[in-house]
Amino acid sequence: MQKVINEVEEKLRAGDSRLTPRREHILRVLLENKDKHLSAEEIYNLVKQKAPDVGLATVYRTLELFLDFDIIRSIDFGDGRKRYEFGSEEGERHHHHHLICTRCGKIIEVNEDLLEDLEKRVTETYDFKITDHELKFFGYCKECAGEGV
Repeated sequence: MQKVINEVEEKLRAGDSRLTPRREHILRVLLENKDKHLSAEEIYNLVKQKAPDVGLATVYRTLELFLDFDIIRSIDFGDGRKRYEFGSEEGERHHHHHLICTRCGKIIEVNEDLLEDLEKRVTETYDFKITDHELKFFGYCKECAGEGV
């Protein structure tokens, strides 16, 4: 974790910003919950447990800063709240995809690039350079589907 924190600190410094102690608390929460898709409010609540002096406005400003520096990504799962996740590993070309249960809100990550062939066809047919894509499937998770939804 310290290696990633140092890398983020260098990235911010190169862009004339700093990794302040409050920003570091927010970064640590994101890293500790790398497998989750947390909202700003959820991040705030987790940060407050370790750093009670951090305000919600600071969390929002820091998330925007981290977005600007491509440290994190924001995702909209259709529930009216932005969710955040730590950026991709170095060398990863695309985001992973998500399965979203519309009943319980569970989010399952699909770590396969399901659109590689489609991207190739679109690039060739439309002479369009694709830099990224996002794919979300909405439906019912195994548990909710078993409840006779």
